Order: sequence, then C-alpha cells, then structure tokens
Amino acid sequence: MRAVIFAGGEIPDREAARRALRTDDWIVAADGGSAHCLALGLTPSVLIGDLDSADPAQTSAWRQAGVEVVQHPTDKDKTDLELALLLAVDRGAKEILVLGAMGGRWDHSLANMLLIAHPGLRGIPLTLSDGSQQARLLQNAGILQGRPGDLVSLVPIGGDAVGITTAGLAYPLQDDTLTFGSSRGISNVLTGPQASVSLRQGLLLVFHIPAQDKGGAL
Repeated sequence: MRAVIFAGGEIPDREAARRALRTDDWIVAADGGSAHCLALGLTPSVLIGDLDSADPAQTSAWRQAGVEVVQHPTDKDKTDLELALLLAVDRGAKEILVLGAMGGRWDHSLANMLLIAHPGLRGIPLTLSDGSQQARLLQNAGILQGRPGDLVSLVPIGGDAVGITTAGLAYPLQDDTLTFGSSRGISNVLTGPQASVSLRQGLLLVFHIPAQDKGGAL
C-alpha cells in the first residue's frame, strides 16, 4: 500500500500533485493538509493532528461521511506530519509520498525535511514533494529517473556521506565524500533519462528538480 499524506505546507503546482496520485493510494490529511485535499476534490481516509488548522465545518462533514478523525491534544511532542507518518507505518504502508511538507515557517519546514530520516521510517521509501520538486533519503544506492537538464542535489545529513559514486550526472563523484555542512553537492545535472547514486556510509538527501522549475541560484 502507498500512503499519500497531505501536510499543511505549500503545493505550488497542484496539477503536478494530482498527476502524482494513483487510484489505489491511501490518503491521509495531516491537519492543515486537509485544505489541499479539498482543493483537489479528494476525501481522505484519515484526518489526523490537533486540528487547529483544519476547517471545523469540513471536519464535521468528513466525520459524517465516514472519514476517520484522529485528534491529538494541542500540547504534543510530535508535529502533525510526524503523527501522520507514524500512523501510515502502523497501518501497513510500504511506500509514502508526502505533499505540502515545505513552505511557511522555517522551523516546520526543516523539521519536516528531517523527518525523512526518522528511525521509525527506516526501510520504507519516503518521498517529499511540492508537486514538482522531490526529496528522498538515500542510505545505500538508488536510481533517479528524469530528463536531461534536471537538477540533482546531494546533501549529507547527520554527518559526512562517504564513498559516494554517481553515474549519469554532469559532475561525477567516484568513491568521494560530501562533508556535512558543505554545499558542494548542490546543483548537479542529469545528462540522460536516469542517474545512479551509491554510498558506503552516511545518509544523503537527494533532491530532484525538473529543469523548468530550477529557478535561480543562491
């Protein structure tokens, strides 16, 4: 089962988000992410969170329609997205796509990004997306599918990423190290329809940005 979780951040390209959905996805709204479900005409299977950002009238309507509402107290130790992720794992999700994890408050955005390395999610493919841009965690090896000119950024988290080897990227790495805190792995480029990345030690956040969305550099 693939779980699709709508978080309360930004989804600038809702049509791209809609295209990413499958007919058999199990949909979860994490509190304010319920607004994205409404905008896309979707009814989630579950609404979870402290519900401080969800529309009360819509929440009531969803309850009456049979949507499971899992309400947590406002004073809690986990964000709404973390609660939704752990619920998805508990319900048997084998793959998770999160839409709307970024944007708005910087602290929430950073915390949501780092949830990708949550120990409770190890072994479950997890992708964060805003509809076009995507990020996922790489621990050993992976394949990226895209188009020539797409940007690929490799960002180590939790320490250095060691023994990185890439193929299909304009700036190759061969048994190399990316140092935690360095921006060296930013803005590589796909040279064909796919690229491979592997590493011996550490964790990499792998960002994939379509060429038409890459914007300017900082």
